[in-house]
Amino acid sequence: MQNTPIITVRNLQKHYPEVKAVDGVNFQVNSGICFGLLGPNGAGKTTTIEMMEGISKPTGGEIFYKGRRQGEQFRSEAGIQFQHTALQDFLTVRENLNFFRALYPDGLGMDELVSICRLENFLDRDANKLSGGQRQRMLLSIALVNDPEVVFLDEPTTGLDPQARLNFWDLVNSIKARGKTVLLTTHYMEEAYNLCDEIAIMDHGKVIAIGSPDELLSKHFEDVVIELPESDLGEAAEHVTHRRLEKVTPSVEIVSKDVNVTLQTLMQHGASLSNLSVRPRSLEDLFLELTGKELRA
Repeated sequence: MQNTPIITVRNLQKHYPEVKAVDGVNFQVNSGICFGLLGPNGAGKTTTIEMMEGISKPTGGEIFYKGRRQGEQFRSEAGIQFQHTALQDFLTVRENLNFFRALYPDGLGMDELVSICRLENFLDRDANKLSGGQRQRMLLSIALVNDPEVVFLDEPTTGLDPQARLNFWDLVNSIKARGKTVLLTTHYMEEAYNLCDEIAIMDHGKVIAIGSPDELLSKHFEDVVIELPESDLGEAAEHVTHRRLEKVTPSVEIVSKDVNVTLQTLMQHGASLSNLSVRPRSLEDLFLELTGKELRA
């Protein structure tokens, strides 16, 4: 993995009459990595990505691509898979690829695009009759037609079933293996943890944390989470701090810095440990710790 910045964002701002959607954002994206931008609704991540993609003009600040101000070179070397894409009706997957491929003087050939995105089984099917996973693979192939150096993926697995999501993760990793840089926005914390070499978490228009997932977890947490059914806790509920979880089977969550001590306390006070589980802290824990749990519009 290289450590050369391919994109640098300096004091990026986007202001509207009543809100500062992006308020002085700074970070850099190293070449050849998957960089994730996370945040709750209204945090400013979509606005940030749109400015990085060149779709929206910043109110202030600068964006550099390969050391130069974002411009023609970036536009020719970037690929974007939008969250929502409208395509011409009644075109097959093959016809869509040919249409977008014709917009660029150079790029990947049809056979290579089909192979990378695994389109062989539905290449001549009407694009409007694809499953969710098939459509996302087709849209990814469209984003790759110019053989981009940097690929933007805006919540690409939203609405996909678990199998289709895992298959899409494999495609993202194969793109990275080709030396490309991937910028990913997602609401799935497991997805960010598995795909991203580095993440930036935004809230209220600012970056509030940045680093590799493991670095951020180790920095913010020194504990684990114990979970067991509420009915198994019994009288031990009076002796351990816990939080009730609303599930089909009501459960409780206990945060512990010393598992052995916590388990001893539970057993001393008659709790059943037969259905107990222990897990390390996750990106979801970190996300909620930093951004809060209140409902966002």
